[in-house]
Amino acid sequence: MLTKPFIILGAGGHAAVIHDLLDCLGHEVAGVMTPEFAAGSHWQGLPVLGNDDFLDQPSAANYVYALGVGLMPNQARLRSKLFAALMTKGLDVPTLIHPSAVVAHSVRLGQGVQILAGVVVQVQAVIGDNALINTRASVDHHCAIGAHSHVAPGAVLCGGVRTGDSVFVGAGATVIQGLEIGSRAEVGAGATLLRSLPADTRFIPGRPHQGIKEK
Repeated sequence: MLTKPFIILGAGGHAAVIHDLLDCLGHEVAGVMTPEFAAGSHWQGLPVLGNDDFLDQPSAANYVYALGVGLMPNQARLRSKLFAALMTKGLDVPTLIHPSAVVAHSVRLGQGVQILAGVVVQVQAVIGDNALINTRASVDHHCAIGAHSHVAPGAVLCGGVRTGDSVFVGAGATVIQGLEIGSRAEVGAGATLLRSLPADTRFIPGRPHQGIKEK
């Protein structure tokens, strides 16, 4: 049972979702950290505590942290950097699971995983550190999702899919069973992926078997 209050890192759309999730779980939120607003101001009724230099203060250990920066391709590097900074400083980033999500008992979750509303994660799946499984996504049995990866809203990963780290699976995409997706690869929104995707490539929807391009 967590007794320390949370601080949310970020003040955008994903931060608002995380604020609501923490409220659903009954956790106290002490404030947000963001460079977008002045310290002492407020965001969604929460005090702005400053930016990430707050993490160097002795009082930082009095809180636990939730990343409110999303994992869209243009945000992933920042989120990964913030997560690494929190880990280096020995600060706690708990895993968060929305009450409406269905997560099998045999699932293994890394540090700081976020599982949002309506998600289903089936038996013996493994989800790496700092991964984001977004609204109503489905991760089926024996999937393995790498660290810092984002399964976007409504995406479906069929059984046994394995991904490297920092993978992005776009909204409404489907990845058929048993495929592998290399690190830093992207599956575009609405795509149906029918074969494995190498690292550092992007699959473009609407061009089956011809949509793989280097990023």
